[in-house]
Amino acid sequence: MHSLLVRQIRKFLNIDPDTKEFLDMEKFLSAIDKSYHNFEDQFSMLQRAMSISSQELFEANQKLQQEAERQKKVITRLTDATKTLQLLTFKKQKGDHQGQELTGIELATLIEEQANQISEVEKQRELLLKDLEKSNKELNDYAHVVSHDLKSPLRSINTLITWIKEDNQGKLETTTENNLNLIDQNIEKMDNLISGILEYSVIDDKARNLESDINMIDLIEGIINLIPISDHITISIPNTLPIIHADPSRIKQIFQNLINNAIHAIDKEKGEIEVLFEELPDFWKFGIQDNGKGILKKYHNKIFEIFQTLDDKKVSTGIGLSIVKKIVEFYNGEIWIESEKGIGTTFHFTLKK
Repeated sequence: MHSLLVRQIRKFLNIDPDTKEFLDMEKFLSAIDKSYHNFEDQFSMLQRAMSISSQELFEANQKLQQEAERQKKVITRLTDATKTLQLLTFKKQKGDHQGQELTGIELATLIEEQANQISEVEKQRELLLKDLEKSNKELNDYAHVVSHDLKSPLRSINTLITWIKEDNQGKLETTTENNLNLIDQNIEKMDNLISGILEYSVIDDKARNLESDINMIDLIEGIINLIPISDHITISIPNTLPIIHADPSRIKQIFQNLINNAIHAIDKEKGEIEVLFEELPDFWKFGIQDNGKGILKKYHNKIFEIFQTLDDKKVSTGIGLSIVKKIVEFYNGEIWIESEKGIGTTFHFTLKK
């Protein structure tokens, strides 16, 4: 633990060094120090792992599969072409035998050699594709393991703080109790951050994609009933919303994050949030509109980046909107923002039908 933090805790608790309470406090500080053991290293490892986005791996997999399909079509066409070329002769292009004629058989032989080379390249790409899929799985597994290891010391610190409060109920100075509460709040924020990183890392895992028909009115009303909303804020939804086929937990994440953000953005005496909907030929188009404080245009791209936040109070983890963007793109959609400072914000997004 940082020496300055130890000094501040001792200063605020103001315990006589010759008493049993002081010895108990030393044990407490030692326990916290052990809880932090390797914490920063593990968190750095997780951030480095997350820098290789599973979305990037998924896109690389898709490109390799598409390339493999194109190569197969090329080989099939070359095979068909050799049957026709058997009866023809062609001028050989610039090479070792410039100006000489090639029979159809000779040209077919050259094409066969090229086909064999293409086939070999295809095999190598298939091996690379398997390696990428394996790396993708290992990355997800690693995120789970590290997330669990990071949460363990947080639980220990939270438990120790709870015990201190219980053992010294009514005895702690106001400043000391406030500092313990501040530690507790930061522990909660770190726990949410780790959970967010884990959610972000598994979005592309199709094995976790449990799709079913979703009644969007029921889903959004359920979210509104669960979220604490001040009396001065009203949320309206269209009378008609579609039934879509997708993973309910992922669609719920989109709307819950965006509605929560809209609530926190309200700075007016009368807050208004509206769910928008429009059916397009190939997409469902939704929107969450608020009359809050708005977002400057220079931040419209930044807010979708992981670990980026405009929260002055530093309560936000900076992962919520990056998770929303990744889920939308998982369903082949797009997300964008329209906002004017002091007037309000609308988050638009589409989902492939």
